[in-house]
Amino acid sequence: MKYKTCVSIAEKTPNKVLSVIKTVLQKSDFAEIRFDFLLTRDIPKTLELTKKYHKRCVFTLRPKNQGGKFSGTEKERVSILKLMAEYNPYFLDIEFSASHNQDLLSYVRKTKTPILVSWHDFKRTPSFNELLKKSQNMKKISNHIKIVTTANSIKDTATILSLYGKQNSGLIAFTMGELGRISRILCLHLGSPYTYVSLGKPIAPGQFSLDEIKSLQSIKK
Repeated sequence: MKYKTCVSIAEKTPNKVLSVIKTVLQKSDFAEIRFDFLLTRDIPKTLELTKKYHKRCVFTLRPKNQGGKFSGTEKERVSILKLMAEYNPYFLDIEFSASHNQDLLSYVRKTKTPILVSWHDFKRTPSFNELLKKSQNMKKISNHIKIVTTANSIKDTATILSLYGKQNSGLIAFTMGELGRISRILCLHLGSPYTYVSLGKPIAPGQFSLDEIKSLQSIKK
């Protein structure tokens, strides 16, 4: 199988985002634009500059309390997410904690932009039953869900990957950290539409680079 990838782009200027996207999408299936790394005032310009690539982009505006860089108010963030939805990316990443905002969900659905509901645990991996219940609640919002936990043991990786046996359609699930690194590959074999990679330095713990994934692909052949 071909390893489908989504390169996380965490640049700080609109022109740099555009430049990196042009390079990335020559090798990768998708790109994730981490808008939280940009100054808020630069987000509209970035959206305009990258317009022709949006059908292959995941838009993310991660707040600080969810491991991101956005430091504005939640009201400001929701307003920006609405604007981002108007540009119709491949996915608009909305945290499960923000998905209870019915006004936001209603607005995004009107734009027909697919929602990727995401949930992260940066300290541990909950039990399988907890994760299953979480995933079922997330599925009520969108068929596309992303569940990422932290692996403190090999067992944690097995736990998160077990979710694919219950509902593999539209699921992206893996563990962060060195112990969970293999889950970023195995998730592809279990039904994940792609795996997140970096262009060089990892943005998340245990993340492979695009070149590493391509090397694994060539060895596999």
